[in-house]
Amino acid sequence: MDALNSFIDWGNGLLWGSVLIYLLVGAGLFFTVATRGVQLRLFGSAWRSVLGSRGTAGSDGISSFQAFATGLASRVGTGNIAGVAIAISLGGPGAVFWMWMTALVGMSTALIESTLAQAYKVPDPDHGYRGGPAYYIRQGLGQGWMGSLFAVFLILAFGLVFNAVQSNSIVAAMSGYGVGALPLGLILAVLVAPIIFGGLKRVSRVAEVVVPIMAVLYLLVALYVIVTNAAELPAMFSNIFRSAFGLQAAAGGVAGGIAAALLNGVKRGLFSNEAGMGSAPNAAAAAEVDHPVQQGLVQMLGVFVDTILVCTATAAIILLSGVHLGGTETGVQLTQAALTEHVGGWGNDFLALAIFLFAFTSIIGNYAYAESNVQYLNRNPAVLNIFRVLVLGMVVFGAVRDVPTVWNMADLSMGLMAVTNLIALLLLSPVALRLLRDYDRQRRAGQEAPVFERCADPELDRRLPSEVWK
Repeated sequence: MDALNSFIDWGNGLLWGSVLIYLLVGAGLFFTVATRGVQLRLFGSAWRSVLGSRGTAGSDGISSFQAFATGLASRVGTGNIAGVAIAISLGGPGAVFWMWMTALVGMSTALIESTLAQAYKVPDPDHGYRGGPAYYIRQGLGQGWMGSLFAVFLILAFGLVFNAVQSNSIVAAMSGYGVGALPLGLILAVLVAPIIFGGLKRVSRVAEVVVPIMAVLYLLVALYVIVTNAAELPAMFSNIFRSAFGLQAAAGGVAGGIAAALLNGVKRGLFSNEAGMGSAPNAAAAAEVDHPVQQGLVQMLGVFVDTILVCTATAAIILLSGVHLGGTETGVQLTQAALTEHVGGWGNDFLALAIFLFAFTSIIGNYAYAESNVQYLNRNPAVLNIFRVLVLGMVVFGAVRDVPTVWNMADLSMGLMAVTNLIALLLLSPVALRLLRDYDRQRRAGQEAPVFERCADPELDRRLPSEVWK
């Protein structure tokens, strides 16, 4: 076990310490230039696509909004509360600036991967459509083995281990309320079971309702904090910008300097918004839309909501509180202490509820990703049901046990998953860019809702199943 742990630590250090940060940021910069800043020039179109798609699901798939909510369910989790606090603790207020920059660059990557997931989706007799990196790797690159490898990495990380970690976070948040870990784990499994056994459509329906409620509640509390501390906002932003570029000395034990701010901001930003990881495209592929780029825009907006809105809300709660950043409190405890400073004792209760909702929706969002990849490997319904039981088992296991070694293994799997996906994205980028040019051409011609005609792209037409994009 010592040798295994040493190998896993070495792999994580290599991937997350250097390779992935450069690869993710580099790919994001390349896609930003190649798409002519799509995250800025089509930002308004992305909002219109999201707001105009609620309740529009047809018989063949889920709505664009439901896919957006499912992706956001997995993205917005305890990392938005604990991860931001850790970034600020280790990198100072400047880490927030680099989280913003990572999200703005990553929005273009999110568009590329979700556009490809839509383009290469396959029919699913039970749920309409399914797809994701495993599918566009197999169909677009013709590398089935590589698609299977990606599917295994995702199932291990998102389907099993991350769900154990989320239930563990719920138990930690509820520890002061007199509920035992095992009963809480069993209650959580009972709540999750009917959702995941209902398949992707039921997951999307639950996410469509719960995700907006949880996000709005949290943002409203943050808005209250911001409004009541409006006079301190200029100083807060000045603090963020000066710290981001190493223009102010570290204080109170916080690691200062541009290197600490950059490293922690980029790393926590990438963990939070998942742009380029290959996770959100699994939800994006299930949507029923008229053009692949339409869902790419919708999922691109998920990165914005996750980091620019929700993570910034946490940062504001912490930085406007006056809580000592160099103290022993980090992660959730730091955010709890900061919120209590603003609103009093009920802040702890509210944050416990927020963590429960964030972690609960992450469990069902993670499951949605994994289901598509289980079906990629094996279409036998019995295999899928066995996997669902395993997911519930991991939820209970995570509630009663700490899982540091398994968490490290999941980090390694997610890192390998991201590398595999980014290689595929760079190789398939000409396809995604052709689809974006087609979308732009139709918009310039006055067509408000562009429609993809597969016959107009003979190269792509040859690789797509006959049942999709008729």
